[in-house]
Amino acid sequence: MQAWQVHENGEPSEVMRLEDASATPAKAGLLSARANITPDACCAALQSARCLIGVEICGETEDGRRVIANPALPHGFAEYAVADAAALLPAPDALDDAEAAALHIGYQTGWFGLHRRAGLEAGETLLVHAAAGGVGSAAVQLGKAAGATVIGVVGGPGKAAVARELGCDVVIDRRAEDVVAAVKEATGGRAPNVIYDPVGGEAYTQSAKVVAFEGRIIVVFAGGTIPARP
Repeated sequence: MQAWQVHENGEPSEVMRLEDASATPAKAGLLSARANITPDACCAALQSARCLIGVEICGETEDGRRVIANPALPHGFAEYAVADAAALLPAPDALDDAEAAALHIGYQTGWFGLHRRAGLEAGETLLVHAAAGGVGSAAVQLGKAAGATVIGVVGGPGKAAVARELGCDVVIDRRAEDVVAAVKEATGGRAPNVIYDPVGGEAYTQSAKVVAFEGRIIVVFAGGTIPARP
């Protein structure tokens, strides 16, 4: 089979190569599925050694079902992948393969964080860091669908345009504005009820300074540090 592989660190467009690879054999409880190769797929090339990549797929099972899944190994950007047969989900007919594959991690994470953990309600204000990213963009759309006012924090004018297109009511460019001051101005001093943070580090510090009384900060996949409580 063919698969997208990474041989070195770098930008995905520069280090991803479509090459021949060995298919992973299915075992008990696992099912082999034909997955679509996505040339424009965005991934982080984190390993210096040769590796297969991809953790979200939409494909067709051996018995003809169109499904979305997380591969048993992160080898989703390939012609074939192996996934837990019990965890397969039917792909929505209204979405193409790329859109359906994106549902699995970003939107499930957003739904769980915003509704199961934060209890976001209509009329509340939601602040989303990295609002133009994969996880952040899902949170923006889910927040709007829940009836919240959404403030998106992004880095740069290009991402600001994406955040506005996604539906953010207010967009703050952290590279050009003081995030804390901009949030306070946008909310009239009332502050966000829920903050969705997939960044950590400075973003978390900013969140702690602007969250409303009895507000909720949801930390997701944070790559930065989270300060310890004194």
